[in-house]
Amino acid sequence: MRALFSPKRPFDPARLPFFYGWVIVGVATLGVVMSIPGQTMGVSVFTDALIEHTGLSRLGLANAYLAGTLTSGLLLPFGGTLLDRWGARVLVVLSSLGLGLTLVLLSQIDRVIQVLGGAESVAFVALALSFVLLRFSGQGMLTMVSRTMLGKWFDRRRGLVAGISGLFIAFGFAGAPLVLSWGIDLAGFRGAWLGLALIVGLGMSVVGWLFYRDSPEVCGLRMDGDAEQTADESRARGRSPAAEEPDLTRRQAVSQRAFWSVTLALAFQGLLITAITFHIVDLGALAGLDRARVVTLFLPMAGISTATGFLAGWAADRLPMRALLVVMMLAQGLGVASAAWIGEPSFFWLAALGLGVSGGLFGPISTVALPRFFGRLHLGSIAGVQMMAIVIGSALGPSLLAVSKSISGGYADGLFVGCVLPVVGLILALLTKDPRPPPLTLAGQPRNAEHR
Repeated sequence: MRALFSPKRPFDPARLPFFYGWVIVGVATLGVVMSIPGQTMGVSVFTDALIEHTGLSRLGLANAYLAGTLTSGLLLPFGGTLLDRWGARVLVVLSSLGLGLTLVLLSQIDRVIQVLGGAESVAFVALALSFVLLRFSGQGMLTMVSRTMLGKWFDRRRGLVAGISGLFIAFGFAGAPLVLSWGIDLAGFRGAWLGLALIVGLGMSVVGWLFYRDSPEVCGLRMDGDAEQTADESRARGRSPAAEEPDLTRRQAVSQRAFWSVTLALAFQGLLITAITFHIVDLGALAGLDRARVVTLFLPMAGISTATGFLAGWAADRLPMRALLVVMMLAQGLGVASAAWIGEPSFFWLAALGLGVSGGLFGPISTVALPRFFGRLHLGSIAGVQMMAIVIGSALGPSLLAVSKSISGGYADGLFVGCVLPVVGLILALLTKDPRPPPLTLAGQPRNAEHR
């Protein structure tokens, strides 16, 4: 196994004439995009088919999704520990294969339920277990492995590469509902899921084995493509040899307010965007919009998210992280509140604006904050706790709006309750000081070592 996953097989990145980190940017971006079938963005277009073929109500399906996502979230700290131990390359292969096999299972889930007796309780348990596998392998591990690996290859350019990666991730996520809806119309829900299983399970596992590398150091390289430096050269770049990056353990990291300021902001985003995305078709129907019209919300969101992500990546190398968190919480509140009146053209565009800006900030913040604040040595186990919070948040979102629909007959009340979360995140961001400053000044110059 060690020989199979040697960083020099099938080629040695250190022998290439360019810095291999730029290949990492491309394949890490692809890894996050390939997680879409395990994201709510990828599940939402299949919800009506699942309701029709399994016999579960919309609330029952949302509760199965909640149970599966909560369980998968609780497993992610263990996954983060494995990431530190085994590395990104091994885990991207395992995660991709696991996601592909889960999609095959889901394509036959109604038949599995019938073989097991066809009762509603059987359908609930079968779907809940399937969602555990789907969310753990897709939204959890494949995403976490890819983002964590990207953060390990860069330091001064970490925000920049997160922004570049976010350009393509935003378009991938925004276009996914349209592409998947087209796939369902063309091949049915079974054919669509089987096609995705082939692309992700086989395609991404091969790409991961070929190109993923856990860190520059295992390849004999340095972050940002830097050459070996003398002490004087390190100081010239704004780093003292004694002022190395921190290497906090998971226990030390989770005891700091900065960790929870970032983590809760991302978890709130996961909760609220998942809630809206999961029920987007029904939300639009209640507002008088058909499926084709309401899913076009994701197109302007994509453009806004793309521009925001690139600018946020540039800013993340130069501004305190809490500045980005403040903007994210303000935009998040605007988007969620506006979604309550999504049938009105002005609020439709305000929802796209708010959700697009907050979504665009998600990638740079999640990629940059943890390695800057806490170092890379235990990054996998720290990221596992953060991803657990994000996944649990995304689990609660659909049920929040499903309960709102069952009580009031609509989603507005649930959306208004959800607006409390960005307010909490805003207050926490304002009260939290970054434990470590950004590597660059606004002019793009390295900060002096004595300021670190």
